[in-house]
Amino acid sequence: MASKIFMGDMPELMENIINNLKNVPNSLYSCALLIFESGAVLHKLILSFPDSFEFKPEIFYSIGRNEITFSRLQHLSLEVIPGFNIENVTIFLKVLAKNITTISSLDLVIYSDFESRLFHSLFHAIIRIIKLQDQIKRFRLDGEDHPTELYGIISALECQKNSLQEVIINKCTYNKEFEVLKDCKNLETLRIWDCSSKLLNLLDCKISTLDVVDCPIDVQAIPLILKKSGLLLQRLRFNPKNSEDIHKELFFLEALKSFCPNITYLYISNIWFSAQLLEIIGNLQKLQFLSVWCLIDDDIQEEELKIQVMQFAEILPLTLQYLDLGDTW
Repeated sequence: MASKIFMGDMPELMENIINNLKNVPNSLYSCALLIFESGAVLHKLILSFPDSFEFKPEIFYSIGRNEITFSRLQHLSLEVIPGFNIENVTIFLKVLAKNITTISSLDLVIYSDFESRLFHSLFHAIIRIIKLQDQIKRFRLDGEDHPTELYGIISALECQKNSLQEVIINKCTYNKEFEVLKDCKNLETLRIWDCSSKLLNLLDCKISTLDVVDCPIDVQAIPLILKKSGLLLQRLRFNPKNSEDIHKELFFLEALKSFCPNITYLYISNIWFSAQLLEIIGNLQKLQFLSVWCLIDDDIQEEELKIQVMQFAEILPLTLQYLDLGDTW
């Protein structure tokens, strides 16, 4: 299994060494030591290990002795896989926590089949890293098989409530920990992928970018966040999980029409093409990017479809710079 362990801004020669050795786990010890001993400064660190990988004491010693290596680290990505040697990874994260305060972007991947007793120390180390950062501006959490237990990781974002600007949640079941998002008053971008739309109810702020993909249409949550964001919302991607309830789609479209006239980027897919959708697009006088991948009724007559196409062409705003119709027609 390939490993992505130490990547970032470093001399070109060192980056070539990593590329050549990434499929040889045993050689990575020497490679890691070379990085730390050289005084290279990392800006990005991706941690994803093969099951058999283990840290040696020399690596921990080198990390502790060469604090400059992580002094400017801005992006940390960690994939928490059950096959890890948990003790080694936990120790490594604890060492990192002592040397890092500059992370502004944090990506985490967690799986649902953990035994919380065994992973308590690991998640405690992750939480400690979150709490020790000066300003985390971007946070992403990817679940596998929609985990219901978040081990306090989301709750730890309470200390970053004034700095968080972008939050991405993918494949996670609703959990009370997400209520901490209510306190993130400076949040600008929210991306919810394959989750419950209930998460949108937790926001108590205006956002400029909303990305909702593979989520069921919630006739309360989605219109509410559109109303809250109102004139500030500029970028919207909406791709519901299914298109079986046209009634729910109309709630979404009506809220979009009523509250969000300043959208410049609009991506809509997997909803039915309708007169309401045409009207909304015609009212977006600042629209620059438009991608419409909609469903067309199979029973529609060809002449009626031609009329709809002509109407669509006529209502497109003059500000439009990009148009993607996919296979709608």
